[in-house]
This record gives sequence, structure tokens and C-alpha cells, in this order.
Amino acid sequence: MSGDVSLAADVNFPDKEGYFDRKAVLIIRQNLEDDAKEAMTALHGGGLIHLAYRPEKGQNLKEMKVDKKGAMRIGIEKKGDYFTVYLSMSGEPMQQYGTPVELHMDGPFYVGIGFCSHQPVTVDKTILSNVVMVNSAGKIE
Repeated sequence: MSGDVSLAADVNFPDKEGYFDRKAVLIIRQNLEDDAKEAMTALHGGGLIHLAYRPEKGQNLKEMKVDKKGAMRIGIEKKGDYFTVYLSMSGEPMQQYGTPVELHMDGPFYVGIGFCSHQPVTVDKTILSNVVMVNSAGKIE
């Protein structure tokens, strides 16, 4: 994709007793290299929510924690060079949380969803549903 983007999904961890640090992510990456520029919002199994970003290729990830836990729906918006987290805690309209972070990406870039168990020998899962991706800012729903 290129330009602005709005991406959101409902997140459900079927095993409520699973590992705290497993996470569902919505991600926007410059390319598919391991150390690419990227911004992602994540909902962890223990309820933690954050926006992580790599400002330059090869740098360590930085993060902005959101002072909320256990959202039902998460979203990320790219508007120009700014990335913002959106949440719905229990079905209400999505609301912005935290301050947008600045990160320049050249077009085209990749947009997607993912899951990480953080335990290489453990099979785990999450359900991301009602995924909405729009090639425009201001369309988080």
C-alpha cells in the first residue's frame, strides 16, 4: 500500500489462562526484512496494549504503552508520518489513545495482522475478526 491507512480488528484469546506475553498485532512495515522500519499496535494475552515502532532500519524497537488494559478491538492509523493507536474497550466507538508517534515511510509499504506466542514450543492461538482495512486515514471503525 501507500498513503494513509486505517486498520482495526476484534481480538479474542480463546484460552484465557494462556501466557501473559503472547500477542495479536496490527502492523505496518516498510518491507519484509527483519529489521525494517515498522509500527505496530499489540494486545497481549494479559491485557497490555502498546504501540511499538522502529524509526530506522536496524534500530531497536521503541514503544509507547497505553494506559488501558484488555481492549475488545484494536486499531492503528497511519496519517502522513504519524501512527496512532485506537481502542474499543467493550464495543463503544473506537477512541484514540496516547500521542501519535512520528515515523516516515516511503510507499509502498506492507500492512497486516499477526500473532506471536513468545514460546517456541507452545501451540497457542488468538482470533482476529471483523478486520477492516481502508486506504485512508480517519476510517478506523
